[in-house]
Amino acid sequence: MRRWRPGFPLDVARTLLPLRRGPGDPAYRTTADGAVWRASRTPAGIGTLRVLARPAEGVVEAGAWGPGAQWLLDRLPELLGDGDDPAGLVLPPGPLREAQRETAGVRLIRTGLVMESLVPAILEQKVTTSEAYRAWRTLLRGYGTPAPGPVGDLRVTPSAREWSQVPSWDWHRAGVDPKRSATVQRAVRLAPRLEEASAMDHEASFARLTAVPGIGVWTAAEALQRSNGDADAVSVGDFHLPNTVGWALAGRVRSDDAQMLALLEPYRPHRHRLCRIVLATGTHAPRFGPRLTPNDHRHR
Repeated sequence: MRRWRPGFPLDVARTLLPLRRGPGDPAYRTTADGAVWRASRTPAGIGTLRVLARPAEGVVEAGAWGPGAQWLLDRLPELLGDGDDPAGLVLPPGPLREAQRETAGVRLIRTGLVMESLVPAILEQKVTTSEAYRAWRTLLRGYGTPAPGPVGDLRVTPSAREWSQVPSWDWHRAGVDPKRSATVQRAVRLAPRLEEASAMDHEASFARLTAVPGIGVWTAAEALQRSNGDADAVSVGDFHLPNTVGWALAGRVRSDDAQMLALLEPYRPHRHRLCRIVLATGTHAPRFGPRLTPNDHRHR
């Protein structure tokens, strides 16, 4: 058990939400009392972490189970953004500054666990979120380890060795095409080297992850936003983000990645943080075309 008093406003539920991979994520759970439960594979072993905000007392209460329990408790402040520096981003008066003020309690997380975020990011490449979330649920329910602690249906993500043993027909059953499954297999073979990226700076961590064939800037950014709390990791290549940022910052209906990056450049090294604030406003550019149609790779 650990009780931690953050020295800043903290919305625990919204801060941890990026770790949830869709509804029914087997590694993530919220309960009626407001607690967030997470199952993780740490360097010390598997573990389950329960985090509950006690606003009246100004503390965060955490409990943990399993061989990785102490590792998780020791890193609770870092997980909840204690090393984050949102004050470095200064926005001009207007809707975005107001959104920044309203989301002051949302910090950038830092799990210190690269593979935990990298594998689901690979599953999310070039598909709809519903497809990726279904694949994640199917694979964790089939190959995840039951998490220690009192929540019986939580699952810890597979180890690198366990990922490498998933047969082709089960990737297919989960709706994961051969290109993405092959990228996961390449990544897990290099897992120790990729985990080292959690202690690297922005440039070095991106270089380490994108050296793996099949892992591009978008995938690396999605992983490092969570594992490293990287405030500057922009998800370049995202289907919607350029238009959303272009509309919010310049009133431009359509923008490409280069235009988005040009608009974000003055805000370096807080470009990802600004994207989060833009998304928090709920704004989006006008949509004219049909939505992306899900592909069911199970029937190919």
